[in-house]
Amino acid sequence: MNMDPQAKLNAEKWLSSQISEEDKASIRHWIAEDPAALNEAFYTDLEFGTGGLRGIMRLGSNGINKYTLGLATQGLANVINREVNGLKKVAIAYDSRNQSDSLALEVAQVLAANGIHVFLFPALRPTPQLSFSVRHYGCHAGIVLTASHNPKEYNGYKVYWKDGGQLVPPQDQAILNAVRAVNLDDILWTGGEDRILYFGEEADREYLDKVADLSMNASGNEDLSVVFTALHGTSITMVPPAMERFGFRKVHVLESQATPDGNFPTVASPNPEEPAALALAIEKAHEIQADMVIGCDPDTDRVGIAVRDDQGDLQLLNGNQAAAVLVDYVLYQHGEQGSMPKNPFVASTVVTSPLLERVAGYYHIPTYHTLTGFKWIADLIRRLEGQEKFLVGGEESYGYLVGDFVRDKDAVSSAVMLAEAAAWNKAKGSSFYEHLLELYVRHGVHHESLLSITKHGREGAKAIASIMDRFRSQTPRSLAGIDVEAVIDFKTGKTRYLADGRDEYIDLPSSNVIQLRLANGDRVTARPSGTEPKIKYYFCTLGPHLNPEQPAQHYRALRSELEARIAAYTEVITAL
Repeated sequence: MNMDPQAKLNAEKWLSSQISEEDKASIRHWIAEDPAALNEAFYTDLEFGTGGLRGIMRLGSNGINKYTLGLATQGLANVINREVNGLKKVAIAYDSRNQSDSLALEVAQVLAANGIHVFLFPALRPTPQLSFSVRHYGCHAGIVLTASHNPKEYNGYKVYWKDGGQLVPPQDQAILNAVRAVNLDDILWTGGEDRILYFGEEADREYLDKVADLSMNASGNEDLSVVFTALHGTSITMVPPAMERFGFRKVHVLESQATPDGNFPTVASPNPEEPAALALAIEKAHEIQADMVIGCDPDTDRVGIAVRDDQGDLQLLNGNQAAAVLVDYVLYQHGEQGSMPKNPFVASTVVTSPLLERVAGYYHIPTYHTLTGFKWIADLIRRLEGQEKFLVGGEESYGYLVGDFVRDKDAVSSAVMLAEAAAWNKAKGSSFYEHLLELYVRHGVHHESLLSITKHGREGAKAIASIMDRFRSQTPRSLAGIDVEAVIDFKTGKTRYLADGRDEYIDLPSSNVIQLRLANGDRVTARPSGTEPKIKYYFCTLGPHLNPEQPAQHYRALRSELEARIAAYTEVITAL
C-alpha cells in the first residue's frame, strides 16, 4: 500500500516534536514497514463530533492517546484562561474503559499545569453526574473520558461547558480553533499538581438527592421485581443506590456484568440498543420471574429495558417506545398532582418518533425538535431558561432526561423513572407494555427501525460520504410505491416539496442529515454517525389507532405489516 501524503506529513510533525522516544520508534517502524498502519493512524486529525472526540485507542493524530487529548486539553485551557478571570475550575470524570483512569489523570495534569483547578472523581462515575457537578460546583467546564457504548477498542473525550451541556456553536468552534493552534510541544504536562483535588462522598450524595426528588409516585415501587445490569460500566456506582432511594426492594443486580471492566468480557458490544447486550439479564429475569430488565451503557447515559407483554413474555422496547411511555407518565403525574409548571415543554430530535410530540400534545404541551445529539436539547434548555420549563425529553438512541438539573441524557434518573412508571402501572393492575399499547390506541401505532452500516477506517469514511452524496443527487421520488412528498436536507437548511418544487427554510444549525417524508406519513432519515464509523438509516412508519377492545392482538398484526413496509423501503434506500 502507498503511503498517504497527509499521513506522512502528520507523522513527520510528530517525529519532530518532543513525544517519547518509544512512540517515535513505533512511528518510524510504520513508515518503514507498515504504511497501512501509518495511514490509518495519521491520515486525519480527530475532530469534535456529536459526542466530542472519539476514536480507537492508538498512537497517531487519528487515535485517542495522551497526545491527542493533551492537544485538546491545552486548547481548552487556553480558551478558559483567555475568557475567565479569577479562580478557574474544571471537573473530570471517567468510565470503565481501558486507559480511562490514566488518561483522566493526564488531562487533569495538563489543566493544573495551566493554572486551572481540577476536581477529579476518585473512581469511575456516570457521565450525567459529571454534567450535574459542573453546574452544582460552579465549574467553567467539565470533561468525561468515555466512548459511551462503542466497542472496547474505543475511548473518547467529551467536553462540557459551564451550563453542564456539551459544546455547541459557537463555543465548540472556538475551542476547536484553539486546539488547532496548539502544537505538541506547546502542551504543559507538569506543574501545579497541588491544584488537583478529588471529589468526596458529598458529590455522590448531592447528585442522588436530586435524582430522588424526581419520584412522582413511589407507593408501588417495592412490589416491582427488576433485573439490573451495568454491562461492566459506571452505572453500578449510582443506579442501585438510586433504586434504593426510590423504594425499590426487589432489584437483582446481575453479578456477572456488575464488575467494571473495559474489555466488556460478557458482551460483544456494551450497547443496550443491541438485543444481545441484555441477553444475560433477560435470561436471569426469566429465571426469577422478574417484571422488568434494565441495562445501561458504560458511561450511563443510555438505558435499555425489557418488560412483560400481554402474554407474559419479556419484550425489548426500543428507545422511542420507552421514551413515549416515560413522557406520558411524567406529564400525567404532573397533571394529577397539580405540579405542572408555567410554560412547560418537551424536547426530542429530528430522528425521534413523532409519537413523543403527539403524547405531549394530548396534554397541550409543546414539543421542540433539535438536531440529533443530546447536546442540542441541553442547548435548547439553556436558551429557554427563565422563559419556559423543560420537563422531560428523549431521543431514539435510548437517551432520556427528566428535569433539568443534568444537561445531558441521564440513564441513572431515567432508569429509576422508567421503573417507577412500570411499578405505577403494575399497582393499578396494568403494565408498562399495556401503557404503551394505550398510547397506540390514543395516537395510532408508530413503528420504528434503525439500520446501521459500519464502514471502518479511511476508506469507510469516504464510502459514507459517497453514500450521502448519492442520497442527495439521486433522491428517490418514491419508495416501494409510496410518493416522497418532501425532502428535508438539514445540511442546506431547506425542505423541498416535490409536487410544486417550493422550498422552506429550516431553523436549525447545518447538519449532514437528509429526511424523506412520504405521502402516507412515513419517513426515512439518513445521517453519518457522529460517534462511530457508521451510516445510519432511521425508519418511522405509521399505522392506524389500535382497537381498544383487543389492542395486543391488533398490534401484533399491524407490526408485521409495518415491518414489511420498512423492509421494502430498506431495499430501495440501500441500493442507492
